[in-house]
Amino acid sequence: MGERFFPATVMPDRDWWAALWPDPEGVLRSLGIEPDMLAVDLCCGDGYFTAPLARIVGGNMYAVDIDPAMLEKTRAELERSGSTALDLIEADARDLPRLLPGKVDYVLIANTFHGVPERTAMARAVAAVLGPGGRFAIVNWYPLPRRRTVVLDKPRGPKTEMRMSPDDVRADVEAAGLALERVVELPPFHYGAVFRIARESPSEDKL
Repeated sequence: MGERFFPATVMPDRDWWAALWPDPEGVLRSLGIEPDMLAVDLCCGDGYFTAPLARIVGGNMYAVDIDPAMLEKTRAELERSGSTALDLIEADARDLPRLLPGKVDYVLIANTFHGVPERTAMARAVAAVLGPGGRFAIVNWYPLPRRRTVVLDKPRGPKTEMRMSPDDVRADVEAAGLALERVVELPPFHYGAVFRIARESPSEDKL
């Protein structure tokens, strides 16, 4: 996602990104993404998580980004890894309900939510496309001072003042009718906040 669209969301260099996330597929599995789910990689950026997500769900996914240059990188990453997706969609993530043909099982947004201008509006759009038992996962940097989040000998990640705690994320997302299910630790500097539709009952979760 380019900074001209959302603030502080420039894609990182691949060298330190790979050093920070050596096992992106393992991260996705820890967030509850499983084979045969219908998934969305929202604000997919250069495809670093898109390709492993596509591998897990067997290509049963959509990648969405507002920046056409990022989508081209995602397309190249999918091709490089031998993965496929149902579609790569150039659009604002907040327009998600009009972009998809039906409900989905899982929506992921990684390392972008902190820069979204209307976070509750985005969460509301996600809630509108989740089917029964669906989940919305937000991967974020913990609100540590940037000088402390060092990867390959340099401070990395968004500005300190842009970072959000799990409670900050929860406040924005629960205002959209979603409920926090769990927080997954993603060391050394990240967490994943996993949400579900607030009105779901335990029996609905099993559908």
